[in-house]
Amino acid sequence: MQGLPWPAEDMSRRLLAWYGRSGRDLPWRRSRDPYRIWLSEIMLQQTGVTAVIPYYERFLAAFPTVMELAAAPLDKVLELWAGLGYYRRARFLHQAACKVVSEHGGCFPEKLETIMALPGVGRSTAGAIVSIAFDRKAPILDGNVRRVLCRLLAIFGDPRSGKVEKHLWSIAEMLTPEDRPHDYAQAIMDLGATVCSPRNPDCESCPLSGLCQAFWQGVQEQLPQRGKRKAVPLVQQVALLIHHDGRYLVRRRPLDGMLGGLWEFPSTTVPEEKTSEAAVRALTAGEGLSAVPQPLGTVRHAYSHFRVEVHLFTCPGDSCGMIAEEDHRWLAPAQLADWPLHGSHKKALGLL
Repeated sequence: MQGLPWPAEDMSRRLLAWYGRSGRDLPWRRSRDPYRIWLSEIMLQQTGVTAVIPYYERFLAAFPTVMELAAAPLDKVLELWAGLGYYRRARFLHQAACKVVSEHGGCFPEKLETIMALPGVGRSTAGAIVSIAFDRKAPILDGNVRRVLCRLLAIFGDPRSGKVEKHLWSIAEMLTPEDRPHDYAQAIMDLGATVCSPRNPDCESCPLSGLCQAFWQGVQEQLPQRGKRKAVPLVQQVALLIHHDGRYLVRRRPLDGMLGGLWEFPSTTVPEEKTSEAAVRALTAGEGLSAVPQPLGTVRHAYSHFRVEVHLFTCPGDSCGMIAEEDHRWLAPAQLADWPLHGSHKKALGLL
């Protein structure tokens, strides 16, 4: 294993001194409650701080303890999560809260391995909880830290490839100090978020520029290297806005799949060999309706691994029979505005 070109203590001393001057004041940093720190870490996965703060505050207002989160219905959790994206995190959050209550009596576990056993918690998230909540040494390797370490030691190669990732974990272990791991974890994440940014890093303000191998080699803009990006497919869908007496029919998606537990208008993917008009006619017949659907418009939305183009149609319907199904609801537009619809169908409300 490649060693460090300078003492680890030198790096942590510089970083912690900078953090004392420039660390961000964030809501979850005002507490050592592992529940609050866990909640913030899950919300911050794939999402920026500015977007997370209002969601974090609303969640705590609704579920101030892990016991109350576990006792809440999943629909309520998804409703408060709506708009934050990556909805699997919300389902895992609820499942993990239930596990903390059922297996740990509502007391958040302190051991790294036990925390990693919770749904939706990986090694880096668990390390952040152990470091920040319990002030015990545990390395972290989120996106910001990967970038800092790749530049600090001029590590080339895709940082998510098995070989490079293993090396980065060993470096993170060596650099994480026994003293003040709570501050170190937050400091190195802050450095990546505010100074060592993906583009145009502010090397002149960086407390580690004197140690940074990429800076001295002039390759900081080239690191970290990324693997080849896959083409993002475009999926064509149709959605049917069935209306009756000023209300619209929505249904809940299965829990065990993409966007699980969220709600949508009846919809289907358009097969390659069909037009959207043919697909919506089949969807209308499948819903037991005889009326001819009328085009309303088109919305576009990007998910993590694909883009979707949804062709919207309206059709009158009879509420009798449909409302009896447990996962269907008739809702007025005002209700739909606050309902946990997934992203593309939430956009459809703008055309009603």
